[in-house]
Amino acid sequence: MARIILHKELFEYDSEIRRTFPVLCGVDEAGRGPLAGDVYAAAVILNDDTLIDYLNDSKKISESRREKLYNEIIKKADAYCIAYASVEEIDKLNILQASMLAMKRAVDGLGLKPDIALVDGNRLPELECPAKYLVKGDAKSASIAAASVLAKVSRDRYMKKLAEKYPEYGFEKHKGYGTELHCQMLKKHGASDIHRKTFLKKILGDMNE
Repeated sequence: MARIILHKELFEYDSEIRRTFPVLCGVDEAGRGPLAGDVYAAAVILNDDTLIDYLNDSKKISESRREKLYNEIIKKADAYCIAYASVEEIDKLNILQASMLAMKRAVDGLGLKPDIALVDGNRLPELECPAKYLVKGDAKSASIAAASVLAKVSRDRYMKKLAEKYPEYGFEKHKGYGTELHCQMLKKHGASDIHRKTFLKKILGDMNE
């Protein structure tokens, strides 16, 4: 018999909030730290009858498991939306504001208006519905955990596509994060048009001007 791993406490947390706010939306982002690529965000609305095995903070789940969960989440969710803010917006606004913009776009793109949005982290985007931030929310709320999986998988897929267009940087290995390999390739090839120029000053210095 297959072993089932259900993190009940995440779903119980959401159920308690649904007593006051029946339509609960979880919101999370992926890709604030990398040196390249867009920042992604997702918003997910689950109902009280939905249980998803293995659902947890996306950072605690293997890549193969996240891919399976991605398909299950979009199948079972009452509504979901995946959005992003571009590299140009990141350099123009700064990464915090670009992340807020991506999360706002994700919530605005839902086909169902939430009674409340639970947002991972310690800040809130400007939303048209009531919202509450939750530090380490992807390890506390099933809805935020689901959003974290959708955002993470979507961004990883995007970076793999960029790896085909820019093979010299090895994006498929590090997803744009500032690994030793990535920094070496930056110093060798310089920045591409999908690198965040405001992130590269310490690495490239005058080369980035």
